[in-house]
Amino acid sequence: MRKMLNTLFITSEDAYLALENENVVIFRGEEKMGQYPLQILENVVSFSYKGASPALMGACAQRNIHLCFLTPNGRFLARVCGQSRGNVLLRKTQYRVSDDPAKSCTVARNMIFGKIFNCRWVLERMLRDHAMRVDAPSLSTASAQLQDQLEGIRQIDDLDALRGIEGVASAAYFGVFDQLILNQKEVFHFDGRNRRYYKVTEKGMAQLNLYKVEWKNYTRKITEMFEGGAAE
Repeated sequence: MRKMLNTLFITSEDAYLALENENVVIFRGEEKMGQYPLQILENVVSFSYKGASPALMGACAQRNIHLCFLTPNGRFLARVCGQSRGNVLLRKTQYRVSDDPAKSCTVARNMIFGKIFNCRWVLERMLRDHAMRVDAPSLSTASAQLQDQLEGIRQIDDLDALRGIEGVASAAYFGVFDQLILNQKEVFHFDGRNRRYYKVTEKGMAQLNLYKVEWKNYTRKITEMFEGGAAE
């Protein structure tokens, strides 16, 4: 588990989430792994197959804390959220903007500018903090390309042209993304973007097969318990 800003990530696939005195409590079996106050959280993302208690889901819904469930491999399962507080005037304005190409372009330009700016900042920070562990010339070249796109995007007033700039910037950024992965490169590395599947290394596949065996044993024991059999 790891807390980043206001989001709590539960990465242990056998962890169970419960509510205890206004806290999210993480259990692994009978062992308490940790706890975090609800008041400091805005999102909880769980990669565990054991799920969470109804009491915790209700508490998160009441406090508008989004609780998201994914498989251990990262596939989306479900999300628990509270009441939506819609602003009718805001929605009407958003619809009007979406029907106006000029206003839509202004909004999109600001969003893409922020995206490219953040991508360049990541590269610059990597060059500053880990210059000896990365291919510095490649990252410098990519950063310069992103800077060129930032300078050109201010004059764009066409949505198709914006899409083109975003594509060029993304290609530059993800072209060196593998350089940003400094640890466990033998298990996880980046070869390119794919909308559907990711490439699993030989070691990663062995670990995945181990998880599958553990999951089958777990489901077998649960089935035997409900059917009245004795779990071995």
